[in-house]
Amino acid sequence: MENSSYLGTERLGVLLRKFAIPCIFSLIISCLYNIVDQIFVGNGVGYLGNAATGVIFPITVVGWGLSLFFGDGAAASLSMSLGENKAENIHRSVGNAILGSFLSGVAVIVVAYLWGDGLLRLIGATDANLQMAHDYGVIIFAMMPLAMTQNTLASIIRADGSPKYAMGAMLAGAVINIIGDPVAIFALDMGIKGAAWATILGQFVSFLICSAYLKKSKTFQVRAESFRPSLSLLKPVMALGTSSLLTQLSIVVITVVNNILLVQYGARSIYGADIPLAAFVVIMKLFQIVLNIAIGIAAGAQPIVGYNYGAKNYHRVRELFRLMVTWTAVVGLICTVLFEAVPGVFIRMFGSADDPVYFDFAVLCLRIYLALILFTCVQKVCAIFLQSIGKAKAAAPLSILRDVLLIVFSLLIPTALGVTGIFWAAPIADVLAIAVTGVVIMGVWKQLKNAPVVQQDTTPVGIQPTRQGMIITIAREHGTAGKRIGQLAAQRLSIPCYYKEMVAIAAKESGLAQEFISGINSDENAVMRELYLTANPVQRAIAAQDKAIRSIADAGACVIIGRSADYVLRGYQNVVRIFIHAPKEYRMKKVAEMYGDSPEAAQKSIARSDAARAAYYKNISGQAWGDPHGYELCIDASIGEEAAAALICDYINRAGA
Repeated sequence: MENSSYLGTERLGVLLRKFAIPCIFSLIISCLYNIVDQIFVGNGVGYLGNAATGVIFPITVVGWGLSLFFGDGAAASLSMSLGENKAENIHRSVGNAILGSFLSGVAVIVVAYLWGDGLLRLIGATDANLQMAHDYGVIIFAMMPLAMTQNTLASIIRADGSPKYAMGAMLAGAVINIIGDPVAIFALDMGIKGAAWATILGQFVSFLICSAYLKKSKTFQVRAESFRPSLSLLKPVMALGTSSLLTQLSIVVITVVNNILLVQYGARSIYGADIPLAAFVVIMKLFQIVLNIAIGIAAGAQPIVGYNYGAKNYHRVRELFRLMVTWTAVVGLICTVLFEAVPGVFIRMFGSADDPVYFDFAVLCLRIYLALILFTCVQKVCAIFLQSIGKAKAAAPLSILRDVLLIVFSLLIPTALGVTGIFWAAPIADVLAIAVTGVVIMGVWKQLKNAPVVQQDTTPVGIQPTRQGMIITIAREHGTAGKRIGQLAAQRLSIPCYYKEMVAIAAKESGLAQEFISGINSDENAVMRELYLTANPVQRAIAAQDKAIRSIADAGACVIIGRSADYVLRGYQNVVRIFIHAPKEYRMKKVAEMYGDSPEAAQKSIARSDAARAAYYKNISGQAWGDPHGYELCIDASIGEEAAAALICDYINRAGA
C-alpha cells in the first residue's frame, strides 16, 4: 500500500494547495463546454439561443450522470482492487464500465430521438425557442455514446494514476470547442448548429485521446474479453458510482422544475416565457463556476481529512476544516461582491445586452439568486467534509438539503411573487440549509474537540508463528458466541486466532486508527448504511483490512473471525468457511447474559447487528450473507460452545489438515 504518512505530517496549507488546485482546475474544465457555448450563442444568436441550450442541458446532465455512474464506480473499484492486490479482473471491470457507459449513451439517443420535440416541450421548450433547441439537440445527442464513454474513461485514467493525462484530454477538447464556436457561429454563419458541431468535435477529440490511453494503461490491459458483459463485475461498480449518479440527477430535477416554472410564470408576466428561461441559464452557469471551485477545495481535501481522521489526528482535522471553510468563504465573498456590484458585466459576457427588457431582468435576478452563494458553497463543503470523515449518514441528507429546499420554495414563492419568486427561492433555501448544517457541524466539532487522546492499544500487532494447514474463516450471527467458539477451536488446533489482532495489523499497515477500521461494519442507520459504506475513508479502511486478511492467510493455518474473510479469501484453495447460527431465542438469551440487555433490547441489538453485517458483506461481495451454499460447514451454536468448537476441530482433522 502506498505510503501516505506525509498526509499526517506535512503543513496543511501546502497539502490543501497540492490536492485542491488540480481538482478545481479539472472541475472548471469539465463545465467549460456548456459555458463557452452559452457565451458564443448568446452573442451570436441571442437570448433565445441561450434558452434553447438551457432546454437541452438536463438531457446532457443525465448522460453526464450515467457516465459518472460507471466511471466513478469503476475508478473506485480499480483503486480498491489495487489496494487489495486483486488485479486479475480489473480489465474486465473497466471493460464492463466502458461498455455500460456506451450503451447508456445509445439509450439516451433512442429516447431523445423517438420522443423528439415532445420531450423538449416537456422540459421547458417554448414556441419561440423550440426549433433552436431541436437543431442544437439533434447534433449534441448524436455524440452522446462517445462523449459519455470519454467521461467514463477520464475517471478510470485518473484512478490509474494519470490525472494529468485525463486533464489534458479534457483540456484539448475544451480548447477545440472554444476555437470552434466563433468559427462555426460567426465565420461560417451556422448559428446554434455551429455551437453544437464545435462541442461534439471537441468531445470526439477528447474521446480519441482517452481511448489511446488504454494501450498504455499502468495497472490493467484491456482486450476483447474485457468487454464481455458480466453483471457480477458490474454490480460493485454501479454500487460505488450510485452517489455520483444521484448528484447529477438532482441537478436534472432542479433544472427541469425551474425550466417548467419559468416558462409557466414567465408567460403570465411582462417578460414572456423566454426571457426568464434565458436569464436562468446564464445565472446557473455563473453559479456552476463558483460552486465547482468550492467543491474542488472540499474534494481535494478529502484524502487529507480521511487520513488524519482515521489516524485520530483530530487537531489536524479541525485545522483542515478551518482552512477549507476559510478558502471557500473568501471565494464566495469575492464572487458575491462582484455579482452584486457589477452584475451587468457578467450578463454582457453572455450577449443580448442590447435588449433592455432582458438585460434589466437578468441583472435583477442574478443579484437575487446569487446573493447568498457564499452560504451555498460553505454548506456544500461542510457536507463533503462530513463524508470525508465517514459520517455519511449525516453528509448524505445535508448534501441534498439545499436542493430539496430550493425545489420546495421554487414551487411555493412564485404563487405570491410571480416569476421573480423562482429566483428568491435560492437565498431562502441557502439560509435554511446553512442553519441546519451549522447545527450538525457544531456537534461534530465538539466531538472532535473533546475526543480523548489516543491510547496505546494493547492488542498484539503482527502475524503470529504458525504451520501450514487449513485457514478457517468464521462468520456468525450476533448472539451465537461465534468469537468464543473460534478461539476455542484455535486453541485445540494449536493455531493462532485473529479478531482484533487482524484490525491491529490493518491499522499498522494503513496508518488508520483501529477504532475506525473496527467500526466500518457497525450498526449504522439502515437508510444510510449503503451510502456510509461507499464513503471514501470507509473504502480505504476496507481495502486495508482485506490486505491484512490475505497477509494472515499467506502465513499459514489460522482462524479468522468475521470481516467477510470467507469472501476476501475466495481465491485460496485451503480455506474452510464456517457459518455459526442459532435460534433467535437462544441468541437473545446469550446477548442478555453477555451485555445485560433486556429481552426487547437484545432483540433490537440482534436485528441491527445482523443487518449491518449483511450489508457490509453485500457491499464488498455483491452476495447474500449467511447463504448456506457459501460455506463448507454451518453450525447451530445452541449445542454449546465446547461442542461447536469440537465439531469444527473434528471437521478439520477429517479433512486432513
